[in-house]
Amino acid sequence: MDQPSETNQTKLIENHSSAVPVKRTVATYFLRWGVILTLCAASAFGLTHLLDSNNQTEFNSTTIQAQQPSSPFELQNLTVPRKEVHGGGPPKDGIPAISKPQFISATQATYLKPEDRVIGVHLENISRAYPIAILNYHEIINDKIGKLPIAVSYCPLCDSAVVFDRRLKNGEREFGVSGLLFNSNVLMYDRKGKPESLRSQMMTQAVSGESVNEHLKTLPLELTTWKSWKTRHPKTEVLSNQTGHHRDYSRSPYAGYFQSPKLMFPVDKTDKRLPAKSPVLGIWTSKSSRAYSLASFTEDQTNLKQTIDGIPFTLHYEKESNSLRISQAGPGIQTVYSLWLAWYAFHTDTEIYSQ
Repeated sequence: MDQPSETNQTKLIENHSSAVPVKRTVATYFLRWGVILTLCAASAFGLTHLLDSNNQTEFNSTTIQAQQPSSPFELQNLTVPRKEVHGGGPPKDGIPAISKPQFISATQATYLKPEDRVIGVHLENISRAYPIAILNYHEIINDKIGKLPIAVSYCPLCDSAVVFDRRLKNGEREFGVSGLLFNSNVLMYDRKGKPESLRSQMMTQAVSGESVNEHLKTLPLELTTWKSWKTRHPKTEVLSNQTGHHRDYSRSPYAGYFQSPKLMFPVDKTDKRLPAKSPVLGIWTSKSSRAYSLASFTEDQTNLKQTIDGIPFTLHYEKESNSLRISQAGPGIQTVYSLWLAWYAFHTDTEIYSQ
């Protein structure tokens, strides 16, 4: 076989050497895009993966860096400090609120265990249970009970549950999850606002947008176990786990968070009278606020008659479910379930019930 000439050998060497960087460039290109796509996927899944207790066992305020987000919302007329509004990880609607909920009977809700927690609502002679296992991944359920449009809201970082009337001054509204936090608490947004108003769940009012400072009307609710709710409301309807979203509702992405005393995001004000993650039932009127810690109740104290601002109400403690509920209340009393960290951050003048 003829040997290649010196000129051909030179060409072969030049072609070979030039092919190497080309391959490296292609490999680098795909590698870079792989990293970008991975980061995008991580952002889309947001906190549900970052809080996976199998991957992360310790939490503190720097676990997720609190960032000043570039927001799709109008923030010029914010009534809360701009520097204290943080991006939670997922973008606007990255945590998808449910706006067409489907319900099943109690006997069909085989995916629920007796000890699973639910938000219970009884309005217009209709009872409904909204499992926390589902709300962990959606945070807001836009629903209608009879003719009453409601929003069942839950913030996993505060373990805070509030039910709102969706009828506002500008008509019936639908709420979504903004992806923003204030005092570690979810900021909902009004999907029909121009601009869309941000609404603080714990403040129960709008903090920006056309409805700024407008309060949402709260409605009665319970945060209890499925067994307790079903026993007292055997004809209850239950939110179906067939939500149209692919989520493993049997697994809590926040298990590790609740096992640690540390926080994921900062709160402006703290109080050491109770541990930060102590569950409380918050009661307030236009003038006063009071916290009832679950830890202060015993099985012998099942019914507690109280007044706040001269308005009477009765609390019922149930040992088996370790839950508090208002069994009777006069007009003007509002309630929220939350961790102490959130209740105090929004009600710094609060009293604490003690026996």
